[in-house]
Amino acid sequence: MKTPILSLVCLASLLSASTVPMHARAAGNSPDRTAPSYDMKAQALLDLQAVNKKCVDLAEALPSDKLTWRPSPGTRSFAEVLLHVAGERYGILSMMGAEPPAGFKARELEKSTTEKDRIVHDLNQSWDFANKTISSMSNVDFAKPVPKLGPQANQGDVVYILVADAHEHLGQLIAYARQNGIVPPWTVQKEKKKGNGSL
Repeated sequence: MKTPILSLVCLASLLSASTVPMHARAAGNSPDRTAPSYDMKAQALLDLQAVNKKCVDLAEALPSDKLTWRPSPGTRSFAEVLLHVAGERYGILSMMGAEPPAGFKARELEKSTTEKDRIVHDLNQSWDFANKTISSMSNVDFAKPVPKLGPQANQGDVVYILVADAHEHLGQLIAYARQNGIVPPWTVQKEKKKGNGSL
């Protein structure tokens, strides 16, 4: 049996869904191409900066002999995932015309090193590239079409893809770390502040 509060929530959801005009629900079909009503740029930069810090912190916390660890043959190692994150900043943003460094090749970058210092350098260098690229965009730029990605795709979609992809790979790295008994540094710090022994 549903609780009264749950019933009210369900009823409110049904009522609100039935009163929303069809054109508002079909956002993908909307002809509106105005800039976002919130600062997507600032939020995207906050997200990407936070992910970069976590990737760098995790890379620095890893024992050097773990950088070549991979969960199974044919999957990326720790080093390859970290360098993949760095490379995708160049690759994804190039979809909207950003110029990656001369000679950049994503697959080569992934396999270019297993040295922790170089991996951290590559992460920070690609973050600087992403930060400068996105910071230089105006809100109007976010609505600029990117036809090669689809008839309604725009530069904001490219930034969104980058943010979503960054979080996906951060989750992958956390799973790798936990499989190896490594607690992510930000979790260690959080638990120390709370005085909680469980990590």
